[in-house]
Amino acid sequence: MSSRQRRTVTLERTFEASIEEVWDLWTTKDGIESWWGPDGFVVKVLKLDLRPGGELLYTMTAVGSDQIEFMKNAAMPLVSETRVTYTEVDPPRRLVYATLADFIPGVEPYDVATAVDLYRIPEGVRLVLTQDAMHDEPWTHMAVMGWESELGKLARVLAKA
Repeated sequence: MSSRQRRTVTLERTFEASIEEVWDLWTTKDGIESWWGPDGFVVKVLKLDLRPGGELLYTMTAVGSDQIEFMKNAAMPLVSETRVTYTEVDPPRRLVYATLADFIPGVEPYDVATAVDLYRIPEGVRLVLTQDAMHDEPWTHMAVMGWESELGKLARVLAKA
């Protein structure tokens, strides 16, 4: 399934932080591990090669009781390994990558493109995240809910900084 055949979904947030702080949370092992993954999941970075053609490899583990129950009911593992390939790295403004969606029962693996654009604004930073829709509407809805949760976690981490 080509990403060019799918529509995209865009989420936007404003953070009271410097663009460098936000960039750091998207591009370092400690930064990614501090907020990546929806509520009820933890992420452990196994490999991070931040350059075009480089990869981010991480595990995501369900730790919340609701998330564990959902994963079990969906016949999905509680721990999954995810591979991201960076296609564009323009510090501290733009990060583009493809995530291999190989964790969906009964669906052939496919790439999901994501672009993260950061803009300096008087209030801090405007983040615009644009991602390919998933293979169907229920999975697209779950992906958006996941990103909403993750961006909430990102806001909480930045508020503590």
